[in-house]
Parts: sequence; structure tokens; C-alpha cells
Amino acid sequence: MHPVSYRLEASWQPDGGPFGRFTFTLFNFSGEPLSGFRIVYTSLTRVIDPNACENAVFLRRNANFHEFAPPEGLTIEHGESWTFTVSGLHRNARHCTDGAKSAYLTLADGRHVPVAVSDLLLENAVSEPPPVLLPEGRLDQPYALQPWPAGLDLRAGDGFPVVLYPAAGSGSDDVAAVDTVLAMYHRLFPAGHAPFSLAVSKQGRAIVFAADADLQAEAYRLAFSETEIKLSHGGSAGRQYGLTSLAQLLDGARNHPGKFRFPAGGTISDAPRYSWRGCHLDVSRQFYPTSDVSRLIDILAWFKLNVFHWHLTDDEAWRLEIKAFPELTTLGVLRGPDEPLLPQLGNGAEPVGGFYSQEDVKAIVAQALALHVDVVPEIDIPGHSTATLVALPDLADGQEAPESYHSVQGYPNNALNPAVAFTYEFLEKLFDEMVELFPSEYIHIGGDEVANGSWLASPLAKQLMEREGISGTFALQSYFLRRVKAMLTARDRKLAGWNEVAHGGGVAAEDTLLMAWERPEVGIELAREGYDVVMTPGQAYYLDMAQADAWQEPGASWAGTATPAHTYGYEAEGEFPDALKARLKGVQACIWSEHYLSRGYFNRLVFPRLPAIAEAAWTPKAGKDWLRFAAIAPLSPNL
Repeated sequence: MHPVSYRLEASWQPDGGPFGRFTFTLFNFSGEPLSGFRIVYTSLTRVIDPNACENAVFLRRNANFHEFAPPEGLTIEHGESWTFTVSGLHRNARHCTDGAKSAYLTLADGRHVPVAVSDLLLENAVSEPPPVLLPEGRLDQPYALQPWPAGLDLRAGDGFPVVLYPAAGSGSDDVAAVDTVLAMYHRLFPAGHAPFSLAVSKQGRAIVFAADADLQAEAYRLAFSETEIKLSHGGSAGRQYGLTSLAQLLDGARNHPGKFRFPAGGTISDAPRYSWRGCHLDVSRQFYPTSDVSRLIDILAWFKLNVFHWHLTDDEAWRLEIKAFPELTTLGVLRGPDEPLLPQLGNGAEPVGGFYSQEDVKAIVAQALALHVDVVPEIDIPGHSTATLVALPDLADGQEAPESYHSVQGYPNNALNPAVAFTYEFLEKLFDEMVELFPSEYIHIGGDEVANGSWLASPLAKQLMEREGISGTFALQSYFLRRVKAMLTARDRKLAGWNEVAHGGGVAAEDTLLMAWERPEVGIELAREGYDVVMTPGQAYYLDMAQADAWQEPGASWAGTATPAHTYGYEAEGEFPDALKARLKGVQACIWSEHYLSRGYFNRLVFPRLPAIAEAAWTPKAGKDWLRFAAIAPLSPNL
């Protein structure tokens, strides 16, 4: 590894501007004088007043991309530094991750060279360290189960079997189910002792399988004795969940015998609280290799979550191979100083890409199906489409003025235009390929954060609105989404989207599922309008939110602070009237990746909040116990 040649240090102080100011200092360790350069950094705390900087010249910004030049004639000698300040910010910085996520220099000869960056320091205020996120916890019953079952009445044993195995005479489907959960366990805990054996073991205990038509498909019942365990199940999913519980019980008793025990007798009667128990992953802002996605699928199955919401496109990149439009994963995926898309969110001098081939997708979907996880793909339209429009410029109205509107993230003209005929030809071909790849009954089409004012400078859009007798951005969005829903219906698919799909008149509520993210009350409003709802409010279930107010705690803050205790305690039903509760289909964690620049950040922000949401999705309200959860959560696998 080469030693760093340049480093950018940064601090934020609450005075010096309406939202404070950044002070940046660039250090030169290259061995050569530095002059005639430009500096770029990416930051979620964006500059909105280009004139509010000192000792530097603001050149341009694109979303999180910021470019500056030094004062004319400036030279930084080896071992010396240059300091400049920026105070025209769009909000206060609140956490150490609110500064520069990456930086690079463009030298006088045009080369781009990386610059190391450090966490943002806080000046003129107290910089609190991150707190402990979990208490020590307390067990009232010594069993390692995640999520906690709906009901259990167990007697703890003094020891535990070496392995569990299918009883003689078990059906081939039962044995195959044991093999599936065993393989998942080995992937999650490669150094762990196998909880199952497919062959009989004299030091083991037999599992007797029994299908039970009185149980729901995802329900199971375990009856323990000193000689065998009877696993009754309503369907193949219930059988898998029962086996997963057995693996957890045995793993906890084996690895933490002073804390956890294996049952010698009694029963577990279990079924999920909600039918939709989801986890979303944004792979556009940061790319996750297929090995990471595969491992996350295993983690979801371990927690009995049954939906993987795969956020495959956004402004920052298009990640799904579409054979009809190869440009999407060539032009629409590359970020870099000289690439079609500028660096964002931690990218620097080196170009970055990454996408999932259709063969990758088939493998992920097959793994998920084997584990009873439904893969729901998301193509975010009509907004959040910068990468799509870069790849396929014919989707734009060429007469529309550039930068006639900006998204909340700062992207100009980033929404597919409902008045461009090619938009619908593109979507028809896209959905044709997607339905072949994804067997899920739902396709998620986004529908979120279309900027008010979008398309109003488009002559084609003006003609369409006049022809259809509609006005304004959201009425036009509703027109567009109704056509999209018709495309999905024709392909035997249902529309899922974010809560803004209901704006401007929305789409037909039948066969539509909307996710309430902006605030908890939105879910009730959507249910009153007749929509089925999944609750995923940013204030509790967005796993990019910081887990404490402390400056040194990483994460975002626009939805406030989501401590693990708050996430665990949040009740999705909230104030839902009884008459509307049937519309609440479940809950979902959302992993937005703006802040996930490392595996360490991912694991710190996702765990223990993901298993907390899994317990909210599965365990009845009366069965939840924060201190018990805190005692078991450290057993969770992570990425």
C-alpha cells in the first residue's frame, strides 16, 4: 500500500453561517509542490450558496459532488497545507459522517489523484462519543431465539444433544428441508458446530415431522422430550422456521452454556404476527457484490423475515442487466471524474461501477425462494432516474430547459418524462425482462420524491397536460403511474411503491401496496384511501439513521435519532383504527446506503436494529421484552 500523498481534514462549527461552516485543510505529502489544481469532495451536507466560501473559488456542484479551485497562484509546498472555509450549507452538520466522504485532486496535467479524508471534527461545541447501544439485558427464560416465539412453555435441560437429525422414516422433503437450513447455518457460521445431521447419531436427538392442516402455512409447533422433538408445521415455510428455531436453540446452548439452555420438555407454538416481514437494500448508492446480497438473504431467513426488497436503481446508478438496453449497465453504472456519472457518496478519483447480471439475479432469487424469502425488485420511477437518463438520453424532452427543477438530493431534471413516447416503450421492454427474472407477485416502482415543479418547463409535458385536462406535477405523475400499473396488470403483477404514489390522485387501490416512510401517520391515511400498507417509517425503521444524538455516532439525521430501543419498541399499528388494521400487511427495515462506506459502518448501523424489526414483525406485542432482546441480540450474525 502506497503512503498517502494528500489528506483533507475538515471540521464544522455551528457559527459562521446560517447552518454553520466547514473548514477544510488540504495537506501535501507528495514530495512536490502542488499548484494549478482543483479539489473535489463528496458530501451529503451540500453547498447551496456558491459565494459563501473563503480562500477558494466554488466551481460547480452536482448533488453531493462539490468542486473548488484554490486562489489564483496558490502553491502548496511539500509538508505544507492550504485552508479554506465553506459556509453556504443547506443544513447543520450533526454527526461525524456529515462531512466529506471522499476527495480527489485534478492536477494541472488533468490527472486525478486520490485524497485521504478523515471524519468530520466538531469545533466550538462538545463532541460526544457514541454511547453503548444495548444494555446488558436480562433473561427470564434461558433460550436463544430470534425473533421470540408467539408462545412457549419449556423446561430447560441440563445438557444438549450433539446434533438433531430426521427420525427414521422421514419424508424426502423433510430431509431436504433439514439440509437447506443446515447449509444456511454453515454459510452464516462457518466455524460453528453443525446443529443438524442428515444421518442418525447416537449422541443426537430425532426430529419427527408432522404436517398439520390446522396450522397456518408459516406456523409451526415444537414438542420436546428427552428422546425426540416433534415438529408440526402448516406448510414448508413453517417447517423451515421450526428448524431455524431448533438451530438457534442448540447453537446458543452449545456456545453460551452459562446463559442459554436447550429444552428438555415442553412446547413452542409459533406463527408470525404479520405476513410482510421485509428488509430493503439500496444497492444503487453503494454496490454490494453478489456474495454480500447472498449473505443478507441468509440473515433474513435466520430472523424469519420473508421479503427482500431489492432497490436496484436510483440517481446514482442502474444495477440490473436489461438485455434490451445494455447502456443501462455501461453508461448508467459508471461513476468517476471522467465517466458518464460524476463521483458521489464516497467515490473519488478511481472509477466505480458494478451491476447484477441476469444470471446473478437468477441465483439470488433461487436461493431466496429455497429459504421462503420473496425477492421484490424495485426500479425507481419516475423520479430518481438520473442514471437512466444519462444512459438513454432519448428519454428526455430535448426542448426542456436544463436544470429547470432539482430533486431534494440536488439532481437536476432527474424524472422520466410522462409525455415522452419512448418512456413507455422503454418500460414495456423493461417489465418484460423483469417478470422473467422475478417471480414475486409485486414489482416496486418507487414513485417517491418527484420534485414539485418537475416537467413544467417541458413543452411535451405542457401539451400532454392540456390534452388530458390536468395540471401540476403530481397530477402528471398520477397519469404516468396509472399507465405503469396497467403494464404490470397486463403482466400479472401488482404494483408496490412508496407512499407518494398516492399523490395527485394516485392509482387504483386494488392490487396496490404502498410503503409509508415519511412519517407514521401516513400509513393510516393510505389505509383510509383503501391502500394496503407496509409500515417503514424513517423515524424507526430506516437503518441509515444515527442511533444516538452524539456527534461521533455515524449515520443520517433527517428523520431524527433511531436508537435500538426506539426501533424495538415502535409499534407499527400505532393509532390504526380497528376497522383499518386489515390494511396493515406488515413492516419493513430499510437499508439506505449513503453512509455505508465500509463493512464496519454497515454492521454498526444495521445490527441490532434489523433483528429488532424482525421481532416486531413476528412477535406479538405482549410477547416483546426489550431487556430479553438485548440479552439475545449479540448472537446475531452480521454481514
